Amino acid sequence: MRSAEFFATHPVFTHEEYLAARGGRGDRSPRTADSLLTRHAAAGRILRVRRGLYASVPAGATPDTFQVDPFLLATKLAPDAAVAYHAALQFRGKTYSVWHRFTVLTRSHVRPLTFQGSEFVAVRPPRALKGLPDLGGGITSEPHAGGTVRVTTFERTLVDVLDSPHLGGGWEEVWRSLEMVEYFDLDAVVEHAVKRRSATTAARVGFFLEQHRERLFVEEQHLTALRELAPRQPQYLDRKREPGRLVKPWNLVVPERVLNRSWAEVT
Repeated sequence: MRSAEFFATHPVFTHEEYLAARGGRGDRSPRTADSLLTRHAAAGRILRVRRGLYASVPAGATPDTFQVDPFLLATKLAPDAAVAYHAALQFRGKTYSVWHRFTVLTRSHVRPLTFQGSEFVAVRPPRALKGLPDLGGGITSEPHAGGTVRVTTFERTLVDVLDSPHLGGGWEEVWRSLEMVEYFDLDAVVEHAVKRRSATTAARVGFFLEQHRERLFVEEQHLTALRELAPRQPQYLDRKREPGRLVKPWNLVVPERVLNRSWAEVT
């Protein structure tokens, strides 16, 4: 494949992808690929993001002004990278606040990256999911901006942000964002919650679903499955141990602002 054709179909790409695409042209050596990429970068056809990672510059644009799509970039930070947590909700247009911080789920060691005003941070899968295929599942590949983005599903993301609310922006941002989602496959939500093997996470998910029972058409079977996993002793909603009211049967001490969604009264 010629370089121009490759750039036209790969808005963000890795050195390895470019090298593989040149395989049939008799110049598959890394040294030759490096030389070609250096020449194309000097000509303004591509933009070097970091070592081994590039973005194609569309015709009519310049490397100085062209904005690389952050979701495509996040997906290319590692072979198994997936846009996750708050960034996954933002990808689908379901966040209360727009962030320039993008969380990437991966088993690889990826150094933090700041590029064009956006911050990219890699996190490892939760301990209970480390040995499971595809980072624990609930990840799809979706076409976007001329490329493909690997991103967690709504169902996986709901469990993710309730399991690690700091990666979702805190309770208000998590609640307000999840409330923007019109539909969840609740069987899948329960399945992801069970995989975590965390009583507190199961209780958080159960509490959220029960609080939104009518809107999300939550059935008793979903709540029952989560109740069976709830902690036997009272637990605070998060590690900050914020005072609140004990909510049975989830055995969660829930702050009043979350229990009553009191932030909704602030304009």
